[in-house]
Amino acid sequence: MSEYLSLLQVEHPILVLVMAMMFGLIVGSFLNVVIVRLPVMLDRQWTAQAHEVLGHETDTDQESFNLVSPNSHCSNCKTEIKTWQNIPLASYLMLGGKCGNCGISIPMLYPFVELTTGILTVIVIFAFGITLVGLFGCLFTWALIALSVIDYNTKLLPDDITLPFLWLGLSVNFFGVFVNFHSAFIGACAGYLSLWSIYQVFRLVTKKEGMGYGDFKLLALLGAWLGWQPLLLVVILSSFAGVIGAGGLILLGRDRANPIPFGPYLAIAGWVTFIWGDSLINWYFTILAVS
Repeated sequence: MSEYLSLLQVEHPILVLVMAMMFGLIVGSFLNVVIVRLPVMLDRQWTAQAHEVLGHETDTDQESFNLVSPNSHCSNCKTEIKTWQNIPLASYLMLGGKCGNCGISIPMLYPFVELTTGILTVIVIFAFGITLVGLFGCLFTWALIALSVIDYNTKLLPDDITLPFLWLGLSVNFFGVFVNFHSAFIGACAGYLSLWSIYQVFRLVTKKEGMGYGDFKLLALLGAWLGWQPLLLVVILSSFAGVIGAGGLILLGRDRANPIPFGPYLAIAGWVTFIWGDSLINWYFTILAVS
């Protein structure tokens, strides 16, 4: 099977990338479900736990709500979305970006996530091929997309995604898929402890919290996948991205008092390092040598 896939990629590289794009769009559609529903699921779970601790009665007749149920529907008119209206990206274009029933505008988030997932999936497959390494690279990429958008929308980095993918990164690198296990283990520890230390110092000096514990876990996740060596590059890139992104959001009218989540910038920096980290480091040292 692996020989057939390798041959397919060599003889029909464009076809492989088109297939990767289509599959990425489908995955992006699922990520939209995760991005929208998981925070609601967690909020309901936490509310139920709080009621249980306080001894309050809970609503046992509450409608089932998870990643599968209920079926996709318009948030405004509650009309169930037909199959042909749920084709990734294509349906958005065919419907003109509006609900087919009530005509309300469909949030740009949905096609953005689908298109982004498709493009990044193509890049990963181009870099690693149709291989087990490429599959793990796609899983890593998809997790970062979901975490980035959820954090941007809710300032939440769910443990339900972060922790399983942290362990998956360690498990994958136990077999040396991306880096050796020693590097991955140190990367996970260093990723968490570095931001935790910065957080503690910042809180001690300013009496304020500069970031959340989810950011520590996210950098630990990145360390588990990338190893400890590129973590400094990840932090530097995320800081630059954060300054540029925050400046852009403020220029677009975002309230300065409204905290800007750091998770998306960590995720972007981590993914860029995952794909082009070696090239960026080599380019940097080349510039130093020339100067």
